[in-house]
Amino acid sequence: MKLSKPFIGILAFVTVLLTMPLGHAVMILMEKGFGHGYVYKAALLLGLIGVLLLVWGSLLKTENKATFAGLFSGLFIWTGWIEFAHVYIAHRFGVVPLMENGEVVTKPEYLIMPASVGFLAMFLLYYLYNSKTGCTFFTWIQKVLHIPIKSIPFTNQQKNYTLITAVEMVTLLWTFYLVLLFAYDNEMLGDRHPVTYFIAFGSLLWSAFLFKDLLKLQSLGYAIRYSIPTVIIFWNFVEILGRWNVLNEIWVKPYEYWLEVTLIFIVFALLLVVSLIEKGRQSKLQRNTED
Repeated sequence: MKLSKPFIGILAFVTVLLTMPLGHAVMILMEKGFGHGYVYKAALLLGLIGVLLLVWGSLLKTENKATFAGLFSGLFIWTGWIEFAHVYIAHRFGVVPLMENGEVVTKPEYLIMPASVGFLAMFLLYYLYNSKTGCTFFTWIQKVLHIPIKSIPFTNQQKNYTLITAVEMVTLLWTFYLVLLFAYDNEMLGDRHPVTYFIAFGSLLWSAFLFKDLLKLQSLGYAIRYSIPTVIIFWNFVEILGRWNVLNEIWVKPYEYWLEVTLIFIVFALLLVVSLIEKGRQSKLQRNTED
C-alpha cells in the first residue's frame, strides 16, 4: 500500500473526524452500561489507560506510532478524567440540567465546565509566552503582540510526539467546549445570537482553510496532528447545527441508533488499520533512507 498527498491528509482527517462521534457515543454507553455505581470506576480506568499510552508512546522512536499513541491518550484522558470528573461533581452536588420547552438542552456537567476558563487562560498564556508552536493562529498572535519567542531547535528524536499530540487534543477540546458553552449561554449570547452564527460558519471556513493545507502533507504523523485542530474546529459547526436541530446527533443516542454508530465504528476501525499499514510503510522507508 502506498498513499501520497492528498490521500494521506484525507485519511488523517477522516480518522480523527470519526473519533468525535465515537467519543460521545462511548461516554453515553459507559453511563448507561456501567450504571451509576461503576461508571466512575470505569472512567478512572479509561483515564489511566490514557496515561499508560502517554508513557508508552513517549518511549517510541517513530513519529507515526508516537502520534497515534498521543491521539488516543488525549482522547481517553479527556473522556475518562475530565468529562467524567465534571459528571461526578455535577451529580454529587445535584446540579440540574438546563431545560427549554421540556427538553434538556445542556447537561449538568457542561453547566459547571465554564468555571474552568481561568485555568485554560493561564494554560494558553503559558504557551503563548514561552514556546514557539507550529500553530498558525498562535504564531499570528505572537507576531501581532510582538511577543519575543526564542526558538529551541529539536531533532525528531528529541520531540515527544505522544505528549505533543495528547496535550494538543485535550487543549483544543477544552478550548472549544468553552467557546460553545459561552455561546449557548443566554446570559451572554444564546444559540441564535449573531456571534453564534459567526462561530458556526467561521469555524466551517477556518477548518476549510486548514483542510486545504492538510492535503499538502506527506507525513502521516504530522497529518494526524494537523487534523486534530482541523477536525475540532469543524466539529464546532456540527455541534451548533445539532443545537439548532438542523441535524440529528445520533452519537448522543447510541442505543437508538446502534446500527449507524456500529457502522461508524467499523469504518473507523478500517481506517485505523489502513493508517497502521501506511505508518509502517513510512517507518520502513525512513529506516531505509537512514541506512
